[in-house]
This record gives sequence, structure tokens and C-alpha cells, in this order.
Amino acid sequence: YCDFLSFPVGDVWECTAGADKSCGSSQFCPAGQVDSYLYQLMTEMEQMAARPEIRGEMVSSVFIGGGTPSLLHPDQFLRLAEAVRKHFPLEDGFEWTIEANPGTITKEKLSAWKEGGINRLSIGLQSASDEELKLLGRIHTFGEFQENYGLARSMGFDNINIDLMSALPGQSVTTWEHTLRTVLALKPEHISAYSLIVEPETPFYEEYGAMAEAVAEYGEYEAMPEKLLKQFPEEKRIPGERADREMYHLTKTMLQEAGFHRYEISNYALPGYECRHNRGYWDGTGYLGLGLGAASLIGQKRFSVIREKDRYMAYSAADFGAGRHLEDVQELTLREQMEEFMFLGLRLTEGVSESWFLERFGRELPEVYGPVLQKAASEGLMEKTDVCDSRGAGKNGADTRWRLTDQGLDVSNTVLAEFLLDERNRED
Repeated sequence: YCDFLSFPVGDVWECTAGADKSCGSSQFCPAGQVDSYLYQLMTEMEQMAARPEIRGEMVSSVFIGGGTPSLLHPDQFLRLAEAVRKHFPLEDGFEWTIEANPGTITKEKLSAWKEGGINRLSIGLQSASDEELKLLGRIHTFGEFQENYGLARSMGFDNINIDLMSALPGQSVTTWEHTLRTVLALKPEHISAYSLIVEPETPFYEEYGAMAEAVAEYGEYEAMPEKLLKQFPEEKRIPGERADREMYHLTKTMLQEAGFHRYEISNYALPGYECRHNRGYWDGTGYLGLGLGAASLIGQKRFSVIREKDRYMAYSAADFGAGRHLEDVQELTLREQMEEFMFLGLRLTEGVSESWFLERFGRELPEVYGPVLQKAASEGLMEKTDVCDSRGAGKNGADTRWRLTDQGLDVSNTVLAEFLLDERNRED
């Protein structure tokens, strides 16, 4: 179950030397503070790797994300990489990703990443428009991204993901199309394309929360009362619902025409370049998260690391070994496991497998979800397909799958909500 190992490193990156302003901090912090955090992180790693339920499990994917890990100095990264190899057995052909923000990538860092084992980069571009990047609060320009991307290619990185975001402040369908065309011309192996969600209790919400709520209520700006409309400067408006849907469909069309396979609601890859790490989450594979705020799923137990940096930094090796740094520990019930299987699996365009469901839960998928599946199918939101797959548990790999149709993917949140089991099917 410990196939996936994450390092969501959280708030510590606010205090990296020459801090990334997108973290909300511009104050210089000594590199020694990051060194102290890395020491704690590696202590936690050693102690968690020794737990009976984790010890010896092969790791097929490592993902260094959260905050801006590309701010690590090369020697700091190499220490982290050495610790990973020391404490966890890595499968042959493992995938090792690091998230990087444009403007933080240098030749020296790329060289260290290569030396340490990184074989996949995920670069957070978001937009090819400098105006949109500025409104989004990013510190990089598109020119800096181009320079970083070209440098990575020149140093042999041949598996690169580019993160994009639509429905940004000041964005139009035309500027989004420009971003897509510009990025496609660079020929990355993978593109993640998300629509902006203005989350409550974030700095971004303070500026755009009222606007997002108004769009959610009225749909389009022309439907808003004039008094309300005047509160939102035209040049900073987030797109209305109609433009948002146009961007969504434009993304799907342009990327598929360029040869990208849409394997998950928001993720597109060239053949052979699906992100193994992210697929693991959607397939329900176990994962271990280390560092501030990191979440884990080991067996049927879910837990996360505390988010309070001062507490985390005060723990001893014995504390980590005893799990005192963990919170929100939850043993998933059978009902919750089945719900998660459907929520996550249906994000994949290949859908969920009847044989996998039976093998995992000892119950037939139609027995548990028959009425929901049939209702969604009758509305054109889901479809049933018979496949021959080497991964299938049926005879000769034969299997039956249920997946969202294109129409169902468009309204996926609504469809997925139907897979919450009611009291009659509760299996606690």
C-alpha cells in the first residue's frame, strides 16, 4: 500500500532565503532555518519508514510538492534525495517529480535534481499572459518561464508537466486560447488544466471572494444589479459562467487535437506520460505524506501531519516514532471506502471496474450502486463498457467498466454526489 510517497512541505517555504513572494512573505530568512526543517523532515522520514505497516514497501513514485520546493538550494535537495533512497526501496523505473515555480529554476538546481534522481518536472506556469499572472499574484513572467523551460530541456529533462489555470481575473476566452496555443507549441509531455476556485479563508478570497459569490449567484455580469456590478472593475473580473464553460470546452478540444489523451478530468498526457503519482490517488493506492500538513492513506487508515510549525520543530525522534505528530487519524468504514472508490475512480476517463470493486470489497458494484448507475446512464451521464484489460480481474482480462460520458464529465461534481450511500446501504 505504500506505493506513493509525498513531501508536501507546507509553510516552511515562506522562510526560504530570498523568499517567493507568492507565498505571502518577502522577508529574508536564513538558510539555516530551512536546514533545521529538513533535519526534522528526515527524522520523521526515518521513523515513519520503520513502522511495521510501512517498512520494506516498494515505492513507485516520489512527489516533492507543496509550497515551492524548487527554492531549496542544490545541497539541501541532495540531502533530501539521499534520505529518500536510504529509507525507502524504490522500484525500477520509479517516477520522481518535483514541483517548480518559474523564476526559481537555475542550471545548478537542475543539475542537482538530475543527480538526485528527479525524472519529471511539474512547472506552475498558470498563464502565458503577464497581465493575468500579475493579477493572480505570481512573481514570474512568461519570459522567465520560457527561459526555465528551455534550460530544463537543454539539460535532458524529457518528462515535463505544465500547470495551467483558466477563469483567472482579467482573463477572456481569447487570452485563454492564446495560452493554450503558446504552451502546445512548446510540446510538453503533460498538461494539467484547472479552473480557478476562489477558496474562502485565503488572501485571494479577500480581494475576489465577493466577486466569485456574485458570479455564482447571477451567472453573468450583465445579470447583476448595476450597484453590485460597479464594485467589480472590468479589467479584474473573473469570467462569468458562460466564458468559463467555453474555456473548459476549448481546453478539451485543443489538447485532444494536439494528440493529448485526457485521462482524468483536469489532466492530459501524450501517450506513455500519464502521471503515475496522481493516478495512484485516483486508483485508491496507498500513499505516505511527510512534512507539515501532509496527508496519508495507509491501508484503510487516513491521517495527516500537524500544520503548526513550532510544534513540529520541537518533536524528537521518539515523538515521530510514536506518531505524536499525526492528527485527524481516521479508520475508513467500508461505506467510506466504497464512496471514495467511486468519487476518485470516476475522475478517470476510463472509469471504475466492476471486477476491481468486487475484489476489493467483496460485493458486486451493481448490487451497491445499481439504481444510481442506471439513473445516470438513462440521463446520458454515464455509460457501461465491456473491455479486455490485462489489469482486469475477470477471466482472460475481461471486465466491465462504468465511466462518465463527455456530458457527465461536464457536470462531474453533481454526478459524483449521487454516490454517497444512504442509511439503507450503510456498512459501518
